[in-house]
Amino acid sequence: MEAKKPNSAKALQPGNNVRGVKNAFFIILACFVVAVLLFLFVFGHPSHFDAEGFDGVSMWFAGEEFAKAHPLDLIGTIFKGGIIVPILQTLFLTVIVISVERYFALRSAKGNGSITKFVADVRKCLAANDIAGAKALCAKQRGSVAAVVNQALIRYEEMDQNTVLSKEQKIATIQKEVEEAMAMEMPSLQQNLPIVATLTTLGTLVGLLGTVMGMIKSFQALSASGAPDSTELSTGISEALVNTAFGIATGAFAVISYNYYSNKIDNLTYAIDEIGFTIVQSFAATH
Repeated sequence: MEAKKPNSAKALQPGNNVRGVKNAFFIILACFVVAVLLFLFVFGHPSHFDAEGFDGVSMWFAGEEFAKAHPLDLIGTIFKGGIIVPILQTLFLTVIVISVERYFALRSAKGNGSITKFVADVRKCLAANDIAGAKALCAKQRGSVAAVVNQALIRYEEMDQNTVLSKEQKIATIQKEVEEAMAMEMPSLQQNLPIVATLTTLGTLVGLLGTVMGMIKSFQALSASGAPDSTELSTGISEALVNTAFGIATGAFAVISYNYYSNKIDNLTYAIDEIGFTIVQSFAATH
């Protein structure tokens, strides 16, 4: 009976080494549900308003009674910011959740140990022409870098045994294998980051929209009353600026998150480029 071959090579195929959420729609939907619940039952709790007997749901559908309910603290002021508040909270929560998801995804892409040490150990194996040892290191390290290196080493062995192609063709084949393996890894590394990049601008714009809508309501209330009321005006402006604060916080956090993880991905691709160049140079020097 034929012995079953180990499947470590299969497990290190490019493209399947990053663990993360493939469809961000479910993240956004979950964040929206959480944001609405927070808006109605936490920020809209009766303890934050001077209107007794009203909670967030009843105040939201109470028409004029909602306008008469004055906030007693900042949380109540946030609730009075209007329908834009849960939208901004959804955007903010989405940035946080995707940032956490990308942390664990890129951690799995990194592998089990230090990338720098892994690259150095593989270079030592290549210098000693120990391809089997280098593949064993890949199986131990795992992750995206190890998957690309493993594919390049498999092609390295194939070219080592090939007697048809010229040396230049063999080198070009190994280079192409490294590029193709890296191209298969990149989409999973960059998964969901475009959404974070979009939220860097969208969060600020939605915040400004909420501010403008709040200011319009404030001045409409002043014009309807017929006489300026500094208290009403200051309250309205506070409610409007809450949206600006949420928008700026969302945009700022999104910028930090996007740049941080983009730098992480650049470090991984640099390591792949470095070890890929080493493999090609090792083949050129020994053949």
